[in-house]
Amino acid sequence: MMNDELSSSRKRPAKRSSPITHHSSPITFKWPIRVYYEDTDLGGVVYYANYLKFLERARTEWLRALGVEQTALATEHRVIFVVRSIALEYLKPAAFNDELVVTVELEQAGAAQVRVLQRITRGTEELATARVRIACVNTATFRPVRIPRPLTDRIGNKT
Repeated sequence: MMNDELSSSRKRPAKRSSPITHHSSPITFKWPIRVYYEDTDLGGVVYYANYLKFLERARTEWLRALGVEQTALATEHRVIFVVRSIALEYLKPAAFNDELVVTVELEQAGAAQVRVLQRITRGTEELATARVRIACVNTATFRPVRIPRPLTDRIGNKT
């Protein structure tokens, strides 16, 4: 079992070194993504809605790197995270087989919401930026609730 109640209750194998954490800093989490053919449109570039999927995957892996499993949040704390708002700016297109990096940077953590800045890059080129506001809600009512204390402690903000 991992450190606290945010971890899943099932046993896990010993933690192995991950290439993801080697490429991440405490300030900026980085998640590599390769563009597959299915991600592209008729023009051969990444379909605009798929950038949202890339951003979502990186946020999920960011939480996982913090030791937080979203399924455990839902079952043990009865809370989930939902995107409340997103401002996404497309700067340059990505294409089939591109190797991208999606980052997550915590901008602000409040009692019931988190704001992050995310970027999608290809090498040194910035392809897209997003500011995402994520709300913590009760699984039964979908009303805002406080983020569980162990999670706020892990992301470095005492709410």
